[in-house]
Amino acid sequence: MLAESERIAAEEERAELEAVAEALGRSSRLADLLHFIGEKYFSGESDQLSEYMIATEVFGRSKATFDAGEDAIARVEAHRLRKRLKEFYEGPGRDHPVQLSIPAGTYAPSFARKAAEAPQPSPPTSDPAGAEPVAAQPPEAVHREGAERTALPQPHRPRILLWALGAVALAAAAVTVYWILSRPRHAPAAASGPGPQEAPVRPQRGAVAPATVPLRLLAGYTGAPQTDNMGEVWDADRYVHGGGPWRRPDSPLFRTNDPLLFQYWRAGDFDYSIPLRPGVYELHLYFVTTDSASDSDSTFTLRINGKLALQGFDINTDAMGDNIADERVFRDVSPGSDGMLHVEFSSERGAPHLNALELLRGLPGKQLPIRLIMRRSSYTDRSGQFWRPDDYFLNGRLSDQHQQTTGAGDPDLFTTERYGHFSYALPVDARDQYTLILHFVEFYFGPQAAGGGGVGSRVFKVMCNGQTLLDNFDIYKEAGSLHVLTKTFFHLKPSAQGKLNVTFEPIVNNATVSGIEVLDESH
Repeated sequence: MLAESERIAAEEERAELEAVAEALGRSSRLADLLHFIGEKYFSGESDQLSEYMIATEVFGRSKATFDAGEDAIARVEAHRLRKRLKEFYEGPGRDHPVQLSIPAGTYAPSFARKAAEAPQPSPPTSDPAGAEPVAAQPPEAVHREGAERTALPQPHRPRILLWALGAVALAAAAVTVYWILSRPRHAPAAASGPGPQEAPVRPQRGAVAPATVPLRLLAGYTGAPQTDNMGEVWDADRYVHGGGPWRRPDSPLFRTNDPLLFQYWRAGDFDYSIPLRPGVYELHLYFVTTDSASDSDSTFTLRINGKLALQGFDINTDAMGDNIADERVFRDVSPGSDGMLHVEFSSERGAPHLNALELLRGLPGKQLPIRLIMRRSSYTDRSGQFWRPDDYFLNGRLSDQHQQTTGAGDPDLFTTERYGHFSYALPVDARDQYTLILHFVEFYFGPQAAGGGGVGSRVFKVMCNGQTLLDNFDIYKEAGSLHVLTKTFFHLKPSAQGKLNVTFEPIVNNATVSGIEVLDESH
């Protein structure tokens, strides 16, 4: 019997692990980590889990060169996984009977069973004909795995005791009926609580529990949570009043690597009232127009906590065309005096619409860093910095062939590229100035490389919002082949649309880039 209970418990734990992995996104790095440590747990090998094993087996670090003192990949990803588990069980997984955690200081998973709420005792019931009340089962009849093992069976009570209890209950019921019938019929209804037929009283707005942050909402969407290509979970639309939901028609979509955020939208006059704990947050809003939804003169207004944030906002103009993903960023966002963050969209010459809303914990006075790596999956470097997969681009091609490089603190970081004639529209808060860091590698040209040649084989220029940053730039001339070359530019001002528009224009052969960073210079 004990073996059978253990088998059932293991099946429940496996099912819960798979449910969490589904929420994380099955192809994500965190899901890979969860599956790995889960298999070690279920095979009885949890004691073998180590930082070295996770770094080399899950995240592909070299077994010969990995140094835990210099590379924090396992610790960083385990911390991210603990954080995501906490968010999951505060949100969609809150009612799961089995819940998974990874205790600090270990990489082994732990499963706990959520205690069921004890049912309220009900008075004994009797048949109108005087049948015997249904007695509760003795404790040994309802004993289950995990119950108090030292509890002893209770002796059966004499049948007369049950009859006595029934008589007492009937007498009490008679007294209650007499008291109700004898009450004055003109007593005001407000003197008593809601009757059994009345709807429950709704809690006041101030009693709403604060939202879990990060908060990611797909505007106009009403289904189950969705997972993006970084493993982040986006929930159905909520905290919103007004407007109406729409689904985006199938059509090409540019400047994004994740169409998930733009499949639905909410249109009309609407507002979000999001309950938040005190603090500083960063708000990201996602938009796109289509041929069928755009208007040559369609503008609307955005207010945050009553303060004008955007006026005369035209998505088509902001994104520079139809079917082009657009993102606006607002730093230093905080709840108002009522504990709510109010984000209000109102019509001007056209109806507003929104595709997605994201709320992150922010940094006072500055925007969170942007780090992009030119590959299809995210990456956490040896310093614990998180790099997003290639995004915000238009045109060019992405290389899928990884090549070993030198000259960077992490040899696995800049191993691919975007090449051709292309641009990036990097979304930033329009009020600040920024440092732009570009990382380059010459993969193709050089005497020992596939393309041969050398100096002069690849020459291009880089511009930001019309300002030339690099001209006649030759990676091989400065760094040779397969060696990371980093260029840093300070005090860059965003466009009126809150973008650093970085253009890579070929002069000889293709332009290329392998990594991009944007750092807010505010203090």
